[in-house]
Amino acid sequence: MKLKRILFWLIVIPLGLFILLQLYFLLQIVWWRSFNPESTSFMRQQEAILQAKDPKFVLKHQWVSYSKISKNLKRAVIASEDDGFSEHDGVDWEAMQKAFEKNKKKGKVVSGGSTITQQLAKNLFLSGERSYYRKGQELIITYMLEMCMDKERIFEIYLNSVEWGIGIFGAEAAARHYYGISAAALSPMQAARLAVMLPKPRYYDKNTSSGYLQKRSEIILRRMNSSELP
Repeated sequence: MKLKRILFWLIVIPLGLFILLQLYFLLQIVWWRSFNPESTSFMRQQEAILQAKDPKFVLKHQWVSYSKISKNLKRAVIASEDDGFSEHDGVDWEAMQKAFEKNKKKGKVVSGGSTITQQLAKNLFLSGERSYYRKGQELIITYMLEMCMDKERIFEIYLNSVEWGIGIFGAEAAARHYYGISAAALSPMQAARLAVMLPKPRYYDKNTSSGYLQKRSEIILRRMNSSELP
């Protein structure tokens, strides 16, 4: 009986809590098929950090529909972040294998090999920490997103919630912050620059004249036309 109690507390209870957590994630995702998320876990974390420094700080974020985001930006983001987005099932296993080998060589998690869907899964629900446990949870949420939503909806939520600078979230806020225009009006080069900023948005927010940013943007500009949109 004592062994059964130990097993119950060590296995059954944690497993039950884990299943309940997954159900919570799934219900949220089903809800977001039809309703737009007001914020994400990552947005709330960043807001708390910035408000600790300045209590009056307000995030820049404005939701716009998929049709009101420039195709230039859509193509640029796919070309820069995930060129197989329209075809894969949410995970690029080859990219993850390369990231695993790189992490093993470095002795720590420095690269994730994440697709757009994986990035959205992390932003919606998870913290910014790098760990294999978080990566596993990210994969589960990724497949939930792919199961419940079509690619266009996944991409719409991603473009409206991804970080684009210090307290700047979503395509509309980014376009207005950096160029003073709407997301619908972004030119090909403007879109390419925004796409290249995504891996290190806070850094490029402070270093918009970066030589790498310019060179990488020119590469993405040449690749954009071959991007397949959902």
